[in-house]
Amino acid sequence: MFARLDPARRADAVRSLSSTEFDVLVVGGGVVGAGAALDAASRGLSVALVEADDWAAGTSSRSSKLVHGGLRYLEQLEFKLVREALKERGLLLRRLAPHLVRPVPFLFPLKKQWERAYVGAGVMLYDSIGGAGAVPMHRHLSRRRMAAVGPSLDSDAFAGAIRYYDAQVDDARLVLTLVRTAAQHGATVLSRARVTSLLRSGGRVTGASVRDEVSGVTHVVRARRVISATGVWTDSLNAMSPGNPPFRVRMSKGVHVLVDRSRIRLDGGLITQTEKSVLFVIPWGAYWIIGTTDTPYSGAPEDVAATPEDIAYILDHVNAVLRSPLSAEDVVGSYAGLRPLLDGASGDTARLSREHAVAEPEPGFFVIAGGKYTTYRVMAADVVDAAVSGLGRAVAPSLTSRLPLCGAVGFHELWADRTRVAAESGLPTSTVERLLRRYGSAVSDVLALIAQDSSLASPVGGYLAAEIVYAVTHEGALGLEDVLARRTRIAMEHLDSGAFLAERVGALVAEALGWSAQERDAAVSAYLAAVGAPAQG
Repeated sequence: MFARLDPARRADAVRSLSSTEFDVLVVGGGVVGAGAALDAASRGLSVALVEADDWAAGTSSRSSKLVHGGLRYLEQLEFKLVREALKERGLLLRRLAPHLVRPVPFLFPLKKQWERAYVGAGVMLYDSIGGAGAVPMHRHLSRRRMAAVGPSLDSDAFAGAIRYYDAQVDDARLVLTLVRTAAQHGATVLSRARVTSLLRSGGRVTGASVRDEVSGVTHVVRARRVISATGVWTDSLNAMSPGNPPFRVRMSKGVHVLVDRSRIRLDGGLITQTEKSVLFVIPWGAYWIIGTTDTPYSGAPEDVAATPEDIAYILDHVNAVLRSPLSAEDVVGSYAGLRPLLDGASGDTARLSREHAVAEPEPGFFVIAGGKYTTYRVMAADVVDAAVSGLGRAVAPSLTSRLPLCGAVGFHELWADRTRVAAESGLPTSTVERLLRRYGSAVSDVLALIAQDSSLASPVGGYLAAEIVYAVTHEGALGLEDVLARRTRIAMEHLDSGAFLAERVGALVAEALGWSAQERDAAVSAYLAAVGAPAQG
């Protein structure tokens, strides 16, 4: 059985906050915080993980959806970072989350023939260090072969291409899976729980005051160690600690747009350099994800959004490689996220290091910031290593490099037997394949819902009604945005943020949570207002 993050478990977690002294309190439910909670819990420590919003509500649900080493970092001579990231990519593909992470090919177009040797050497190094063998090796393509692989590309403008492989993931789903795996190992996990202050005794941080945003009640949480893994909110939590912060985080905005898959004929993805960064064209189900930007951002993190200028920038750069240009009317969805970069002397966020740092600004309080999504596990292990030093008892070293996440064990067997699973469930094989890549061996729980109520096999915005219910009964969703934006990706896959499905999703969520008709209508109205959609009548 996999850990169920249902309302009953949340109630238990709330009760545990005030009644338990934890070894470690982790603040921040993004990929690093969730990874740190799992790392600590799997070492046998008592752990609480709190998140002010929903799991992965910030940066960790708004990335490029790639697990990669960062090919462009080789040009910046960041060899250690690339090696580390590629090693982690291999672990995720092969052992930790093969149901969530899968290889995807990318074309790297070459403008001039002389670039073939230069870029080819870099890609050869990329294939050789860290994660060698986890994905197929690169291949050189002639201009004719490039045109066959990407008919929509303006191959006349290029001398050919190099095809190499990286990996793709639903970033929010990986975070949620980390949270559930941490809970499986005994961690107390609670979303909508905001830290309002740090507690101190004897010159040490000994916990935090945590407000349950659902009930409004504030709880005193005692912990021997507190870890801040709050990403772009790092400076806010640092402000709760006296003295000068050990480092600051500078925010860089990254915007992506989605267009219908039919608009670009291309086998796999595409990467091309821009004057500031790189541009990706990434396959994503029925869509292409195209991005990203890399610009400084100084506003409130929760207010970040894609602007018309951001979208125009992306379209201008992708149109430079396409035979038939895209227009703003082709954009069906967009999203914006913030990279938490360690502050440095450079005024250019594209040049700030993607390395991470761990510090102890005062005894008992540990902060981790920077890094890349792909290296979350290393970051988590590093901050837990620092936190448990001097804990007063022997603590096992990190074992997360050997620990499959929920849904990983049994995935390959089910994938090989997917035709039978489809026949027994009455679903198309293509649907079962999609479900397996989202839930792995936990798909049995989703299919059980359909077996109990066949109406849950009906489609909802490219997903099944059963997935909406499962988001509440097993995955800790507490409202419409949790379901539409992160448990599914409906909000980013539609220009109206899924407003046209709000009533349907609201009805399913209401039944699963036991809402009254008034609570359901209020939740639907609140979501429509949040995404700027007119009320439905």
